[in-house]
Amino acid sequence: MEPALKEMVEHFATALPHCKALNMRMDLIKDAHVIMSMPYDERLIGDPATGVIHGGAISALMDSCGGASVFTHPENSSASVTLDLRIDYMRSAKPGERIFAEAHCFHVTRTVAFVRVVAWAGDQKDEPTATATGAFSFTRKKRGAE
Repeated sequence: MEPALKEMVEHFATALPHCKALNMRMDLIKDAHVIMSMPYDERLIGDPATGVIHGGAISALMDSCGGASVFTHPENSSASVTLDLRIDYMRSAKPGERIFAEAHCFHVTRTVAFVRVVAWAGDQKDEPTATATGAFSFTRKKRGAE
């Protein structure tokens, strides 16, 4: 990945207001493959009795991570918007643990990119909190354009 693109993607988590508000960070950036995370934050608790983070915060992380994976696709030429995102919540994220999301843009057409995302808490990557599939807008680079 070219250094300028990598720098833009790293800036992604601080440039978008919701990413900044949730203290998201980029943990891995590769072509069409991104890992982002956010810290546990008591302001985001959805159930005070258990201390579990609200699903909306997790969906924001997964959506942002999915969009970043499209943005880093080697054939992408512009910003992307979410067209569709289906999230399946499997279990609560363990209170106090950092929450991670890993997205891979696995297929693109001329105008649509398809993404898979997995979210987990702490070191429990093998026990997903949620999974998602999504479609994002996509603009393919013109042949010969650099």
